Amino acid sequence: MEIITEKITFGGNSLGKINGKNTFVPFSLPGEKLEVEITDTKKDYDTARIVKVIEASPYRIEAPCPYYGTCGGCNMMHIKPDFQRKLRRSILCDVFMHNGIDISSEVFILHGPDYGYRARFQLTDGGLSQKNSNEIIQISKCLCAEKNINDYLEQTSPEKREKGRCHLFGSSFMTQPDDAGIVISKEVEKKQNPVIDRKKIKHKPKENHYFSGTLYSPENSITVNLNGKDISFDVRGFFQSNLYVFSKVLELLKQELPGGKNILDMYSGCGSISAFLADKYENVVMVEHNRDAIVYAEENLSGKKHISYGMSGAAWVKNCAAYCPSFDACLVDPPRSGMEKEVCDYLCNSKIPLIFSLSCDPATHARDCARLIKAGYMMKRIYLLDFYPNTSHIESLAVFEKGIR
Repeated sequence: MEIITEKITFGGNSLGKINGKNTFVPFSLPGEKLEVEITDTKKDYDTARIVKVIEASPYRIEAPCPYYGTCGGCNMMHIKPDFQRKLRRSILCDVFMHNGIDISSEVFILHGPDYGYRARFQLTDGGLSQKNSNEIIQISKCLCAEKNINDYLEQTSPEKREKGRCHLFGSSFMTQPDDAGIVISKEVEKKQNPVIDRKKIKHKPKENHYFSGTLYSPENSITVNLNGKDISFDVRGFFQSNLYVFSKVLELLKQELPGGKNILDMYSGCGSISAFLADKYENVVMVEHNRDAIVYAEENLSGKKHISYGMSGAAWVKNCAAYCPSFDACLVDPPRSGMEKEVCDYLCNSKIPLIFSLSCDPATHARDCARLIKAGYMMKRIYLLDFYPNTSHIESLAVFEKGIR
């Protein structure tokens, strides 16, 4: 069947219609005429694969990666880099518009290199997972990886790589005097839960899935130098993969934040941002559910006045918020699921003059931003943070001030 694609959608697929039915086509661009084959049928839409490109977009290129389309990582490498960013901007605008927020004239893009930017990987049996499959692809090079990672991949044959699931971090930003320039750590198996006599407890505590735990150990610790500061974290915990863009985000926050007495860093992680907030505010309050990450936050904020809460945002709102000082500003950087309801309720009612909302998911970000606007906050600016070129992954930063829109 033939289709003419109309627009890019959340997830990176282009949308067109076949016999009036919405059809999503991976690895396509808007405005292309394609011969396709339906691969999956749902009630409201179909998914199709490209059989032949009849009329290509002027922005289509030959993907330079031999694993492209098979590896489960990139899905926009067939598009010229500059146009990729325009498409990601379009996706962000569409998602916000679905939540009643028109940002079409307000989005700024913060980006770095298009290739050789990624410092953090998770390998399974020495390779990467194949797209829509449990098969493992053994690669000798990744065009998106930093040189340190590629040196390891090129110099270490697949049979000599760690088995099972492991975490890799290698970057020119690292400060360790390691000849390899890379830290590799196997994933720790989850410990079995202790046996609990449920008859003796009235309320079963719900397991919190927002953060995975890390274990503090020197052999798995990494230190990177960002904008003149040494920041430490555990290779098995979360940390930004693109330090080129992250350093620009830190500089942006430095310029945007006016400074003051107290600032709240909600979902602070290892304190990678708090360490810079402490230069402009007399006191930083960090809230982070992963207590092992807080161990690194304590190290990263050594010598700076701060308070750490090793608990979920919801627990902090319920038990601690009332005892904290008033805040001049707040930075909130939740997981993909977005702010916990309690945290969003707190911020909406807090009257904090300035809120910086970071997000790794446009859908939950737009939802949370809509609530802040409804509560009387005005969105001053929004940035697309282009952490992952050649993919449809979007991160964003919205700046709010208290006012009436």
